[in-house]
Amino acid sequence: MNEIFEWFPAFLLILVRLSAFIVTLPFFSYRTIPAFIRIGLSVFLAWIMFFTGDWPVLSLDYSYFLLIFKEALVGLTVGLIAMVLMYAVQVAGGFIDFKMGFMIANVIDPQTGTQSPLTGGYLYTFALLFLLATDAHHLLLDGVFYSYQFVPMDQLYLPFGNESVLEFVISSFTTMFVIAFQMSMPIVGSLFLVDVALGMVSRTVPQVNVFVVGLPLKIIAGFIILFLAMAPFFAIVQKLIETMLLTMRTLLQLYGGL
Repeated sequence: MNEIFEWFPAFLLILVRLSAFIVTLPFFSYRTIPAFIRIGLSVFLAWIMFFTGDWPVLSLDYSYFLLIFKEALVGLTVGLIAMVLMYAVQVAGGFIDFKMGFMIANVIDPQTGTQSPLTGGYLYTFALLFLLATDAHHLLLDGVFYSYQFVPMDQLYLPFGNESVLEFVISSFTTMFVIAFQMSMPIVGSLFLVDVALGMVSRTVPQVNVFVVGLPLKIIAGFIILFLAMAPFFAIVQKLIETMLLTMRTLLQLYGGL
């Protein structure tokens, strides 16, 4: 019984970090997964991690509450930056919908409970299926386990005031927008050429009402180009997943002062 109480503080810290990861990680944090399944998965994985590592014996003093707060921040921030990078697909869908005229018809995303563009939800579903097909969700869980190599359990604070951490977070947001632009560029660039052609038609043949002809023409052209651009889209999604895993690892290294 004494051994149980001796190792319980370490198990609780593992559970806090893992639960915070599960709350914010892509795919694991979606509302379509029942809460009791997420809680059970967190407890089960924390139990496995507890018996596969060498953990320090901690005492229940005032510093222990700081450790709980630190573990929660590690899980939330690292999972959040991964989720932000995955939202590049939604941002790309917003760019595409703006050119195709679909921005007036946003829908509720059942995974997050927020409004999302039509094309963004369509592409995001394919990105999630690609993430599952390539076992990248297992790599996300591996990141949780190996995070203790960079941020030890008994580290009391995180260097949020460090300039390198702030610069890395800002560069990660910039990377997200760059990837979103790369995803949407084939469709957006092609529809821009359609707009140029419609402008030339309106100048040469004023009798043609381009506002009536333009919207269905841009929708048809957008669907055709979107179908043709699916192959490079998956190549960019693969790059996005690699960037997401590298970003999580680098952020953990910065937290650990490495």
